[in-house]
Amino acid sequence: MKHFALLIATALTLTACSAPSSSQGPNDPLETVNRKTYEANVEIDRAVIKPVATAYGTVVPDPLRKGLSNVSDTLGLPGVVINDILQFKLGDALHNTTRFALNATLGLAGLLDPASDIGLEERDSDFGETLHTWGFGEGAYLVLPVYGSSTTRDTVGLIADFALDPLGTVLDPAVSTAATGLQVAQIADTRYRYSDIYESIIYDSADGYAQLRLTYLDRRRFELGAAAPQEAGTSADNASYDIYEDFYE
Repeated sequence: MKHFALLIATALTLTACSAPSSSQGPNDPLETVNRKTYEANVEIDRAVIKPVATAYGTVVPDPLRKGLSNVSDTLGLPGVVINDILQFKLGDALHNTTRFALNATLGLAGLLDPASDIGLEERDSDFGETLHTWGFGEGAYLVLPVYGSSTTRDTVGLIADFALDPLGTVLDPAVSTAATGLQVAQIADTRYRYSDIYESIIYDSADGYAQLRLTYLDRRRFELGAAAPQEAGTSADNASYDIYEDFYE
């Protein structure tokens, strides 16, 4: 609980020290540093992530890749339920708990997805959304090493989701390691499935950094029900909220 309280205090400090977001553009006071991290991430993607994702998508059959991704999603559901409760979304908490129970049993630990077949699709949530619900501001735009686009609020949320993962505290270390491997496999599968979308932003845009920043903030703010950002040369009328929805799920 002490660590959790410290985390919340850190979130409050980070968001309070960051200038409020402008409707005319993103809050990016660390752009110089962010661009350097972005360029490093692009090189990592080119040298490691893309080749690994391509090999994984080519060698592993699609049904198996989907099944492994389903297992990873199922293992993450208890954490989603915790955030539902923290946001007082008790209906979503019950929905996701039922989904977890069905997929963990009838779905063979999540390898199959019988819950979706009866209309119990995942209602995703995370601690960044919880902080938003509690009134914490978005803070500054950040580019994290390897992980990519985030904000100060979502970065704190990312750490909290890792720290508060209920299964991570009860599973055998070997099982926890396997769960981490499944998350990596899911990332590789996502990179493979949406390579055209991702590469159109990173490699084909005149300014991949600005395009990815807009895309991420556009998607995230829409997801949270907040106003979408506007880059120079764009307007609310042509903002494409969900054009990259699949890639960020």
